Amino acid sequence: MEVFAVAGLPEVRRGDDVAQVVAERADLQDGDVVCVASTIVSKAAGRQADLADFPASERAERIADGIAEIAGEQKDPRFAQAVIEESEEILTEAPFVLAVTRFGHITVNAGIDRSNVPGADLLLLPEDPTDCAERVRAGLDDRLGVDVAVIVTDTSGRPFRLGQRGVALGWAGIPAARDWRGEHDREGRELGATVQAVVDELAAAGNLVTGEGDGGTPVAVIRDFDFGDHAGSDELYRPNDKDVVRDALREWSHVRD
Repeated sequence: MEVFAVAGLPEVRRGDDVAQVVAERADLQDGDVVCVASTIVSKAAGRQADLADFPASERAERIADGIAEIAGEQKDPRFAQAVIEESEEILTEAPFVLAVTRFGHITVNAGIDRSNVPGADLLLLPEDPTDCAERVRAGLDDRLGVDVAVIVTDTSGRPFRLGQRGVALGWAGIPAARDWRGEHDREGRELGATVQAVVDELAAAGNLVTGEGDGGTPVAVIRDFDFGDHAGSDELYRPNDKDVVRDALREWSHVRD
């Protein structure tokens, strides 16, 4: 398997066609997996915003004050308001805001970015990353005549571990997971629980070459990945009623209040 960044990408702006931008600079082949950072998808969709767009509510003021008390530095309540408005649910308000986005992803600050946003204070996540992935995939097919998969990616921390890694927010042309249940290990034992989050693993591989800073390489291509003869699933986000961690966080947050 080969992983490489697409070089020479310009600063993406509102109204730009992401598929066109990639097609002009990437020599793609059938079967490639194209990992596109959510930042450029959001910029093309005009998801930039200013703090002034989010007058702080009483809850936002409380969140900012609570975090400031723990961190020892003042936090802007307008940023907390942006997180509230971009979220379906706030699971924790302190020591950081852990939010459920409207498309099901759970992440700190609803994934709102404050870096590499020319002309604005904030960059919000795409409203529907899977729809974005489908449109980029269709656009690459129209322009290059290639059958590729597309994953819209972001970076996210992990419980119990330091550091961030790439994760998938939306995908098209590939199942989210490959299901090993019913297959057998080398001892002949049937696997009963293993479902591999393939799109997350591919997003993390792409993130190794796109980087996090000022490199200007928000698109990676993964070539010769073989999904294999496995069952596929598009279930990636754990259902609310089966998420014991989410329930525990709600209970912990309630007790703290």
